[in-house]
Amino acid sequence: MSMILNFIGRFLIALLFIGGAVQKVMDPTQATEMVTGLGLPAWLVWAAAGFNAVAAVALITGPGVRFWALALAVYCLCTSYFHWDLREDPWQLTIMVKNWAIAGGLLILASQGPGATLGTGRRAASSGFQPDKK
Repeated sequence: MSMILNFIGRFLIALLFIGGAVQKVMDPTQATEMVTGLGLPAWLVWAAAGFNAVAAVALITGPGVRFWALALAVYCLCTSYFHWDLREDPWQLTIMVKNWAIAGGLLILASQGPGATLGTGRRAASSGFQPDKK
């Protein structure tokens, strides 16, 4: 049961990042305006879209789940900084706190590992991070 819940959790988290990638690709204007308004280069929108897509697929399919979960957690924490700059808008502050919560879930995933990989029912090989052995 825990492997099934782990996979469902990974899938749901990945959907968020797939949605973000699709949104950035289909209508990059809003994200580009936000990024350039903060003094950052517009190309970061495309880099973020690619990163979101690749990391999301890796969370679902299993290779390097711990690495990608950690990378996405760092991404969420870094993007929170930019929402902090927009804190006069209560919605942006809410997004910032949600990013922290998502990062927390991703850090748990990074520490616990992927559980079952897609279609195998077997635990994935470690990607370098080892949970505490008791």
